Amino acid sequence: MAQSQNTKVDYTDRATNLDGLTSGGNVMLGDVAFEYYNEKNVEDYIQIPWDQVDYVAAEVLPGKKIARFAIFTKENGHFSFSTRDNKATLRAMRAY
Repeated sequence: MAQSQNTKVDYTDRATNLDGLTSGGNVMLGDVAFEYYNEKNVEDYIQIPWDQVDYVAAEVLPGKKIARFAIFTKENGHFSFSTRDNKATLRAMRAY
């Protein structure tokens, strides 16, 4: 079972991890890290500390709709996600 790195949670939403085989779960944004937890397999999780994030890229469709976003890290490549409200998720990430 994964332990959360965050001491305070600012935002949470249902999400889909789009790397390899897609999986559904929850995204949690907190004061220390971006965290994704699979809802069916507790051992399938992604924790990205804010100091390891290099930049975030988003796919913007016509009408300013954001389909998905990717987090590029300094050492471990990139991770793609889609949440129910991608725009609100990216706005919450902007603080970090």
